[in-house]
Amino acid sequence: MNDYVILTDSCSDLEKELREKFDIKYIPMRFTVDDAEYAADLDWKIISPKDFYDLMRNGKRVKTSQISVIDFETVFETYAEKNTDILYIGCSSALSASVKASVVAAENVKEKYPDVKILCVDSLNSSYALGLMTIYAAHMKKNGKTIQEVADSIEREKLNYNQEATVESLHYLKLSGRISAASAFFGGMLSVKPIIVSDIKGQNVSIEKVRGRQTSFDKIAERVADEIITDNHDEIFIAHADCEKDAILLKEIIAAKLGDKNIKFHIGYVGPIVGASTGPGTIIVDFYGKKVTFEG
Repeated sequence: MNDYVILTDSCSDLEKELREKFDIKYIPMRFTVDDAEYAADLDWKIISPKDFYDLMRNGKRVKTSQISVIDFETVFETYAEKNTDILYIGCSSALSASVKASVVAAENVKEKYPDVKILCVDSLNSSYALGLMTIYAAHMKKNGKTIQEVADSIEREKLNYNQEATVESLHYLKLSGRISAASAFFGGMLSVKPIIVSDIKGQNVSIEKVRGRQTSFDKIAERVADEIITDNHDEIFIAHADCEKDAILLKEIIAAKLGDKNIKFHIGYVGPIVGASTGPGTIIVDFYGKKVTFEG
């Protein structure tokens, strides 16, 4: 039986510390600013998170691109030539075509390396929810599960990875085509804050709207307390788009709602791919909970 590697992509938002701790590798997507293209580096080597989000605050348009079939083939072959099987857990197919490209690349590589198993899983999610799935996969691998057992488990449980988010400004959702210009304009005037979830199809959709930033935090905390399952999972991951104080505040509100439940919190940055669509001030809360049933 071959050893196997767990791969993900830039939409997982997993920083170096977590990737090294759980032996998770990632394939970078790309983003473009002013016709200059950059790798969507989760370690922010080329540009700092503050500088990235300041570009957006100052009116720069950030465009993103998926991982190409050729890029997947290049990475897959580096493992296949060492007889290492590959489990790729990728960004939701509703948000990116990368998973589809990975399947094509996997078939191409397996023609050359027929004894290597390459499994591509559509996470139907993004940000730390995707990251949490890869961490879960790493735990199973460490406990001796085969690549097929891990892939099957992720497929069964991926809708248990909940995502609750809100944005500071509707402007960036308008730019990315998520909402209309009229909705962004009037929503901004009324200080409307959408509560955004990942639905059963992997789409990011607004499940309700509230007035004001603080109210959006209270609503997210309420929803997390109602949805979370803590039997075998004891972590909540919070990603922020250059608004760490808000992330800490939301953590405290959630902790108060959960009471004496022994929950560990992890706070990090919304990466450049997710952040390009949602903008600075975005807050995303990811955790294991009740199976998602909502369809937008």
